[in-house]
Amino acid sequence: MRALVLQEKNRMSIEEVEPVGSPGPGQVSIAMHTVGICASDVHYWTDGKIGPFVVEEPMILGHEGAGTVVEVGEGVTNLSPGDRVAMEPGVPDPSSRAVKEGNYNVDPAVQFWATPPVDGCLTDEVIHSAAYTYKLPDNLSFAEGALIEPFSVGMFAATKAGIKPGDVAAVIGSGTIGIMTAIAARAGGASTVYISDVLPEKLALLDGLEGIVPVDATKEDLGERVRAETGGWGPQVVFEATGAAPAYKNLWSLPAPGGRIVLVGMPVDPVPFDIATAQSRGISLETVFRYANVYQKAIDLAASDAVDLSRFVSETFTFDNSVQAFERFLEGRPTDVKLQITL
Repeated sequence: MRALVLQEKNRMSIEEVEPVGSPGPGQVSIAMHTVGICASDVHYWTDGKIGPFVVEEPMILGHEGAGTVVEVGEGVTNLSPGDRVAMEPGVPDPSSRAVKEGNYNVDPAVQFWATPPVDGCLTDEVIHSAAYTYKLPDNLSFAEGALIEPFSVGMFAATKAGIKPGDVAAVIGSGTIGIMTAIAARAGGASTVYISDVLPEKLALLDGLEGIVPVDATKEDLGERVRAETGGWGPQVVFEATGAAPAYKNLWSLPAPGGRIVLVGMPVDPVPFDIATAQSRGISLETVFRYANVYQKAIDLAASDAVDLSRFVSETFTFDNSVQAFERFLEGRPTDVKLQITL
Protein backbone atom coordinates (compact mmCIF):
# COMPACT_ATOMS: atom_id res chain seq x y z
CA MET A 1 0.00 0.00 0.00
CA ARG A 2 1.03 3.63 -0.43
CA ALA A 3 2.24 5.96 2.32
CA LEU A 4 3.82 9.40 2.64
CA VAL A 5 7.08 8.56 4.37
CA LEU A 6 9.49 10.97 6.03
CA GLN A 7 12.86 9.29 5.59
CA GLU A 8 14.80 11.98 7.42
CA LYS A 9 14.92 15.74 7.84
CA ASN A 10 13.98 17.49 4.58
CA ARG A 11 13.37 14.24 2.69
CA MET A 12 9.97 12.64 2.18
CA SER A 13 8.22 10.82 -0.64
CA ILE A 14 5.33 8.51 -1.47
CA GLU A 15 6.46 4.91 -1.06
CA GLU A 16 5.08 1.40 -1.15
CA VAL A 17 4.94 -0.05 2.37
CA GLU A 18 3.86 -3.37 3.84
CA PRO A 19 0.07 -3.88 4.18
CA VAL A 20 -1.22 -3.49 7.73
CA GLY A 21 -2.92 -6.90 7.83
CA SER A 22 -6.02 -7.72 9.84
CA PRO A 23 -7.09 -5.97 13.04
CA GLY A 24 -6.52 -7.69 16.37
CA PRO A 25 -8.95 -7.85 19.29
CA GLY A 26 -10.45 -4.43 20.03
CA GLN A 27 -9.09 -2.97 16.80
CA VAL A 28 -10.45 -1.92 13.40
CA SER A 29 -8.85 -1.46 10.01
CA ILE A 30 -9.70 1.80 8.27
CA ALA A 31 -9.36 2.91 4.66
CA MET A 32 -8.12 6.47 4.95
CA HIS A 33 -10.03 9.14 3.06
CA THR A 34 -8.90 12.58 4.26
CA VAL A 35 -5.88 13.69 6.30
CA GLY A 36 -5.12 17.25 7.42
CA ILE A 37 -1.62 18.69 7.54
CA CYS A 38 -0.58 19.91 10.99
CA ALA A 39 2.34 22.16 11.84
CA SER A 40 3.88 19.26 13.75
CA ASP A 41 4.04 17.20 10.52
CA VAL A 42 5.85 20.07 8.85
CA HIS A 43 8.25 20.56 11.77
CA TYR A 44 9.31 16.91 11.61
CA TRP A 45 9.94 17.40 7.89
CA THR A 46 11.90 20.66 8.16
CA ASP A 47 13.61 20.17 11.53
CA GLY A 48 13.66 16.42 12.04
CA LYS A 49 12.42 16.80 15.60
CA ILE A 50 10.06 18.52 18.01
CA GLY A 51 11.54 18.82 21.48
CA PRO A 52 12.48 15.33 22.70
CA PHE A 53 10.77 13.60 19.76
CA VAL A 54 13.43 12.98 17.11
CA VAL A 55 12.99 11.27 13.73
CA GLU A 56 15.63 8.53 13.82
CA GLU A 57 14.08 6.16 11.28
CA PRO A 58 11.55 6.48 8.43
CA MET A 59 8.08 7.48 9.66
CA ILE A 60 4.68 7.83 8.00
CA LEU A 61 3.31 11.34 8.55
CA GLY A 62 -0.20 12.56 9.43
CA HIS A 63 -2.46 12.39 12.49
CA GLU A 64 -5.63 14.32 11.54
CA GLY A 65 -7.66 11.64 9.82
CA ALA A 66 -11.05 10.34 8.71
CA GLY A 67 -11.94 7.26 6.72
CA THR A 68 -14.12 4.17 6.41
CA VAL A 69 -14.02 1.00 8.50
CA VAL A 70 -12.94 -2.00 6.41
CA GLU A 71 -12.76 -4.77 8.99
CA VAL A 72 -13.37 -5.12 12.72
CA GLY A 73 -11.44 -7.28 15.15
CA GLU A 74 -12.68 -9.65 17.81
CA GLY A 75 -14.84 -8.05 20.48
CA VAL A 76 -15.63 -4.86 18.56
CA THR A 77 -19.35 -4.16 18.76
CA ASN A 78 -19.57 -0.37 18.34
CA LEU A 79 -18.34 -0.28 14.74
CA SER A 80 -19.05 -2.15 11.50
CA PRO A 81 -17.48 -2.30 8.03
CA GLY A 82 -18.66 0.68 6.00
CA ASP A 83 -18.92 3.06 8.95
CA ARG A 84 -17.51 6.52 8.25
CA VAL A 85 -15.23 7.44 11.14
CA ALA A 86 -12.83 9.95 12.65
CA MET A 87 -9.93 8.71 14.71
CA GLU A 88 -8.43 10.11 17.89
CA PRO A 89 -4.74 9.66 17.06
CA GLY A 90 -3.39 8.97 20.55
CA VAL A 91 -3.94 5.56 22.13
CA PRO A 92 -2.77 5.30 25.75
CA ASP A 93 -1.84 2.27 27.81
CA PRO A 94 -5.21 1.28 29.35
CA SER A 95 -3.49 0.11 32.53
CA SER A 96 -1.55 3.34 33.07
CA ARG A 97 -2.13 5.56 36.08
CA ALA A 98 -2.77 8.52 33.74
CA VAL A 99 -5.71 6.68 32.19
CA LYS A 100 -7.08 5.69 35.58
CA GLU A 101 -6.95 9.31 36.70
CA GLY A 102 -8.65 10.54 33.51
CA ASN A 103 -5.58 12.26 32.04
CA TYR A 104 -4.71 9.85 29.25
CA ASN A 105 -3.34 12.67 27.07
CA VAL A 106 -0.28 12.83 29.32
CA ASP A 107 0.26 9.08 29.57
CA PRO A 108 4.02 8.63 29.00
CA ALA A 109 3.27 5.42 27.09
CA VAL A 110 0.69 6.94 24.69
CA GLN A 111 1.09 5.87 21.07
CA PHE A 112 0.35 9.00 19.04
CA TRP A 113 0.29 8.96 15.24
CA ALA A 114 3.26 10.60 13.51
CA THR A 115 5.15 11.14 16.74
CA PRO A 116 8.49 9.29 16.51
CA PRO A 117 8.74 6.36 16.35
CA VAL A 118 4.97 5.82 15.75
CA ASP A 119 3.76 5.87 12.14
CA GLY A 120 0.95 8.22 11.15
CA CYS A 121 -2.13 7.89 8.95
CA LEU A 122 -1.10 9.36 5.59
CA THR A 123 -1.40 5.92 4.05
CA ASP A 124 -4.03 3.85 2.31
CA GLU A 125 -5.05 1.86 5.38
CA VAL A 126 -4.41 1.88 9.13
CA ILE A 127 -5.24 -0.30 12.11
CA HIS A 128 -6.51 1.59 15.12
CA SER A 129 -8.10 1.00 18.51
CA ALA A 130 -11.89 0.81 18.22
CA ALA A 131 -12.15 2.67 21.53
CA TYR A 132 -10.57 5.73 19.90
CA THR A 133 -12.48 5.47 16.61
CA TYR A 134 -15.73 7.43 16.35
CA LYS A 135 -18.64 7.24 13.91
CA LEU A 136 -19.28 10.37 11.87
CA PRO A 137 -22.86 11.63 11.60
CA ASP A 138 -24.27 11.70 8.08
CA ASN A 139 -24.13 15.50 7.98
CA LEU A 140 -20.37 15.66 8.55
CA SER A 141 -18.04 15.18 5.58
CA PHE A 142 -14.72 13.37 5.69
CA ALA A 143 -13.04 16.78 5.53
CA GLU A 144 -14.91 17.90 8.64
CA GLY A 145 -14.11 14.55 10.25
CA ALA A 146 -10.40 15.17 9.78
CA LEU A 147 -10.83 18.61 11.35
CA ILE A 148 -12.18 17.07 14.54
CA GLU A 149 -8.59 16.54 15.70
CA PRO A 150 -7.59 20.24 15.85
CA PHE A 151 -11.12 21.14 16.95
CA SER A 152 -10.63 18.83 19.93
CA VAL A 153 -7.66 20.94 21.02
CA GLY A 154 -9.93 23.97 21.08
CA MET A 155 -12.63 21.99 22.89
CA PHE A 156 -10.16 20.85 25.53
CA ALA A 157 -8.90 24.42 25.98
CA ALA A 158 -12.44 25.73 26.44
CA THR A 159 -13.18 22.89 28.87
CA LYS A 160 -10.09 23.55 30.97
CA ALA A 161 -10.94 27.27 31.01
CA GLY A 162 -14.10 26.54 32.95
CA ILE A 163 -16.07 29.05 30.91
CA LYS A 164 -19.25 30.26 32.57
CA PRO A 165 -22.27 31.48 30.60
CA GLY A 166 -21.74 35.11 29.66
CA ASP A 167 -17.96 35.18 30.17
CA VAL A 168 -15.96 37.37 27.84
CA ALA A 169 -12.99 35.55 26.29
CA ALA A 170 -9.92 36.66 24.37
CA VAL A 171 -7.79 34.52 22.06
CA ILE A 172 -4.26 35.48 21.06
CA GLY A 173 -3.55 34.13 17.58
CA SER A 174 -5.91 33.16 14.75
CA GLY A 175 -4.07 30.17 13.39
CA THR A 176 -5.94 26.90 13.09
CA ILE A 177 -5.84 26.21 16.83
CA GLY A 178 -6.71 29.80 17.75
CA ILE A 179 -9.76 29.69 15.50
CA MET A 180 -10.84 26.30 16.81
CA THR A 181 -10.46 27.59 20.37
CA ALA A 182 -12.50 30.71 19.66
CA ILE A 183 -15.32 28.64 18.16
CA ALA A 184 -15.30 26.23 21.09
CA ALA A 185 -15.25 29.06 23.64
CA ARG A 186 -18.19 30.77 21.98
CA ALA A 187 -20.17 27.52 21.79
CA GLY A 188 -19.22 26.82 25.42
CA GLY A 189 -21.01 29.89 26.72
CA ALA A 190 -18.80 32.93 26.12
CA SER A 191 -20.93 35.94 25.25
CA THR A 192 -18.15 37.42 23.13
CA VAL A 193 -14.79 36.09 21.99
CA TYR A 194 -12.18 38.61 20.87
CA ILE A 195 -9.42 37.11 18.72
CA SER A 196 -6.28 38.95 17.68
CA ASP A 197 -3.63 38.41 15.05
CA VAL A 198 -1.06 40.37 13.08
CA LEU A 199 -2.48 39.10 9.77
CA PRO A 200 -5.70 40.89 8.79
CA GLU A 201 -6.26 38.39 5.98
CA LYS A 202 -6.49 35.63 8.58
CA LEU A 203 -8.93 37.61 10.70
CA ALA A 204 -11.12 38.27 7.66
CA LEU A 205 -11.89 34.54 7.53
CA LEU A 206 -13.89 35.01 10.73
CA ASP A 207 -16.25 37.57 9.27
CA GLY A 208 -19.86 36.67 9.86
CA LEU A 209 -19.28 34.45 12.90
CA GLU A 210 -21.67 35.74 15.53
CA GLY A 211 -20.07 36.69 18.82
CA ILE A 212 -16.48 36.43 17.53
CA VAL A 213 -14.75 39.81 17.20
CA PRO A 214 -11.50 40.05 15.18
CA VAL A 215 -8.83 42.45 16.51
CA ASP A 216 -6.00 43.55 14.22
CA ALA A 217 -2.96 43.48 16.50
CA THR A 218 -1.03 45.74 14.12
CA LYS A 219 -3.53 48.54 14.78
CA GLU A 220 -4.79 48.08 18.32
CA ASP A 221 -3.96 46.35 21.58
CA LEU A 222 -6.15 43.35 22.40
CA GLY A 223 -6.34 44.16 26.12
CA GLU A 224 -7.21 47.80 25.56
CA ARG A 225 -9.93 46.85 23.07
CA VAL A 226 -11.59 44.36 25.42
CA ARG A 227 -11.33 46.66 28.44
CA ALA A 228 -12.82 49.52 26.43
CA GLU A 229 -15.85 47.35 25.66
CA THR A 230 -16.25 45.84 29.14
CA GLY A 231 -16.29 48.96 31.27
CA GLY A 232 -12.55 48.75 31.90
CA TRP A 233 -12.79 45.20 33.32
CA GLY A 234 -11.32 42.91 30.65
CA PRO A 235 -11.89 39.26 29.65
CA GLN A 236 -12.59 36.61 32.26
CA VAL A 237 -10.70 34.06 30.13
CA VAL A 238 -7.62 34.49 27.94
CA PHE A 239 -6.32 31.80 25.59
CA GLU A 240 -2.73 32.08 24.37
CA ALA A 241 -2.69 30.16 21.08
CA THR A 242 0.52 31.24 19.37
CA GLY A 243 3.37 29.93 21.50
CA ALA A 244 5.25 33.07 20.43
CA ALA A 245 7.49 34.58 23.10
CA PRO A 246 6.38 38.22 22.54
CA ALA A 247 2.80 37.24 23.44
CA TYR A 248 3.90 36.62 27.02
CA LYS A 249 5.14 40.16 27.65
CA ASN A 250 1.75 41.56 28.73
CA LEU A 251 -0.11 38.28 29.07
CA TRP A 252 -0.32 38.29 32.85
CA SER A 253 -2.13 41.64 32.99
CA LEU A 254 -4.54 40.86 30.15
CA PRO A 255 -7.33 38.98 32.01
CA ALA A 256 -9.81 40.69 34.28
CA PRO A 257 -8.97 40.49 38.00
CA GLY A 258 -9.64 36.94 39.14
CA GLY A 259 -9.55 35.77 35.53
CA ARG A 260 -7.98 32.73 33.90
CA ILE A 261 -5.22 32.17 31.38
CA VAL A 262 -5.15 29.00 29.30
CA LEU A 263 -1.85 28.24 27.57
CA VAL A 264 -2.62 26.43 24.31
CA GLY A 265 0.35 27.37 22.14
CA MET A 266 3.67 25.73 23.01
CA PRO A 267 6.74 28.03 23.02
CA VAL A 268 9.95 26.65 21.51
CA ASP A 269 12.05 28.07 24.36
CA PRO A 270 11.28 29.05 27.97
CA VAL A 271 9.32 32.30 28.37
CA PRO A 272 9.10 34.74 31.31
CA PHE A 273 6.32 34.30 33.86
CA ASP A 274 5.43 37.45 35.83
CA ILE A 275 4.36 35.63 38.99
CA ALA A 276 3.89 38.79 41.08
CA THR A 277 1.45 40.31 38.59
CA ALA A 278 -0.48 37.06 38.28
CA GLN A 279 -0.65 36.67 42.07
CA SER A 280 -1.67 40.25 42.83
CA ARG A 281 -4.45 40.06 40.24
CA GLY A 282 -5.66 36.61 41.32
CA ILE A 283 -5.00 35.06 37.91
CA SER A 284 -5.31 31.28 37.62
CA LEU A 285 -3.44 29.29 35.01
CA GLU A 286 -4.24 26.20 32.96
CA THR A 287 -2.18 24.41 30.33
CA VAL A 288 -3.27 22.32 27.38
CA PHE A 289 -1.49 19.31 25.89
CA ARG A 290 -3.47 17.71 23.09
CA TYR A 291 -6.85 16.70 24.62
CA ALA A 292 -8.68 14.08 26.65
CA ASN A 293 -12.32 13.02 26.91
CA VAL A 294 -13.62 15.53 24.34
CA TYR A 295 -13.49 13.81 20.93
CA GLN A 296 -17.10 12.63 20.86
CA LYS A 297 -18.26 16.01 22.15
CA ALA A 298 -16.28 17.71 19.38
CA ILE A 299 -18.01 15.54 16.78
CA ASP A 300 -21.44 16.23 18.29
CA LEU A 301 -20.83 19.99 18.36
CA ALA A 302 -19.43 20.03 14.82
CA ALA A 303 -22.57 18.25 13.65
CA SER A 304 -24.81 20.89 15.23
CA ASP A 305 -25.96 24.19 13.75
CA ALA A 306 -23.63 26.02 16.14
CA VAL A 307 -20.44 25.14 14.24
CA ASP A 308 -19.39 24.94 10.58
CA LEU A 309 -15.89 23.52 10.27
CA SER A 310 -16.06 23.14 6.49
CA ARG A 311 -15.41 26.85 5.93
CA PHE A 312 -11.88 26.42 7.27
CA VAL A 313 -10.70 23.88 4.69
CA SER A 314 -8.55 26.10 2.51
CA GLU A 315 -7.53 23.59 -0.18
CA THR A 316 -7.56 19.86 -0.79
CA PHE A 317 -4.77 17.96 -2.55
CA THR A 318 -4.74 14.47 -4.03
CA PHE A 319 -2.45 11.95 -2.37
CA ASP A 320 -0.14 12.01 -5.41
CA ASN A 321 0.41 15.72 -4.70
CA SER A 322 1.17 15.28 -1.00
CA VAL A 323 4.64 16.79 -1.21
CA GLN A 324 3.21 19.84 -2.99
CA ALA A 325 0.67 20.17 -0.18
CA PHE A 326 3.48 20.34 2.37
CA GLU A 327 5.33 22.86 0.22
CA ARG A 328 2.15 24.96 0.11
CA PHE A 329 2.03 24.87 3.92
CA LEU A 330 5.56 26.28 4.04
CA GLU A 331 4.45 29.23 1.89
CA GLY A 332 2.48 30.45 4.90
CA ARG A 333 -0.33 32.01 2.90
CA PRO A 334 -2.28 34.21 5.32
CA THR A 335 -5.65 32.94 4.06
CA ASP A 336 -4.77 29.28 4.62
CA VAL A 337 -6.28 27.65 7.71
CA LYS A 338 -6.31 23.92 6.96
CA LEU A 339 -4.76 22.08 4.01
CA GLN A 340 -5.93 18.52 3.52
CA ILE A 341 -4.95 15.48 1.48
CA THR A 342 -7.40 12.90 0.13
CA LEU A 343 -6.50 9.29 -0.51
